[in-house]
Amino acid sequence: MSKNDSRPLSPHLQIYDLPMTAKLSVLHRGTGAALSAGMILLVIALVAAANGESSWNSMQGFLSSWFGYLVLFGFTATLYYHFCNGIRHLMWDMGKGLELSEVEKSGKVVMVATAVLTCVTWVIALL
Repeated sequence: MSKNDSRPLSPHLQIYDLPMTAKLSVLHRGTGAALSAGMILLVIALVAAANGESSWNSMQGFLSSWFGYLVLFGFTATLYYHFCNGIRHLMWDMGKGLELSEVEKSGKVVMVATAVLTCVTWVIALL
């Protein structure tokens, strides 16, 4: 490749805006990884509960802090997104909803369902 080559460079993520379906695909993979990490927190909580009252009180102190609530809220949203998008993928596996307009619509439904389910869960939990 010479210095005078005037061919354009390939677009990269700072220039190219991914379509919504690609963003949701990346988010689905990311939430899967986050859920795996969240399971480590669940195991730590179970070990704390098994170790006795003082261990559990320490864990409960963390989980009831503002950071603990943030982690739990994020875990809840992650769980609901991965669940709803998984159902969307199951529909695609059955050959349904594969038209571009349907794919866009189902992506929006997944996002709204995630927000609603997360908020309803936390309203019920905090009552």
